[in-house]
Amino acid sequence: MLPIILSIIVILSLVFSITFVLRKRRKLGIKGIKSALTPICFYLIGITNLFAYWFHFLGIINWSITVILFILGAYFTKYMAVSNQ
Repeated sequence: MLPIILSIIVILSLVFSITFVLRKRRKLGIKGIKSALTPICFYLIGITNLFAYWFHFLGIINWSITVILFILGAYFTKYMAVSNQ
């Protein structure tokens, strides 16, 4: 029962977070795919780990994909828009 509840919480938080980021980007007028690559990589980390948990695919391959996506997300921060707040 607990794995189902945790999976639902992760899915709901991912959906909420994605909609929040999309609204924020639309509100600030940020366009283009380059500035969205960092959030995309970080969301893919969450989705990858969720699928790995569901399909019992935990191991070196999952860790490798997570580390690669984390490094790519960190690399693409140079394309993010600078906030003037």
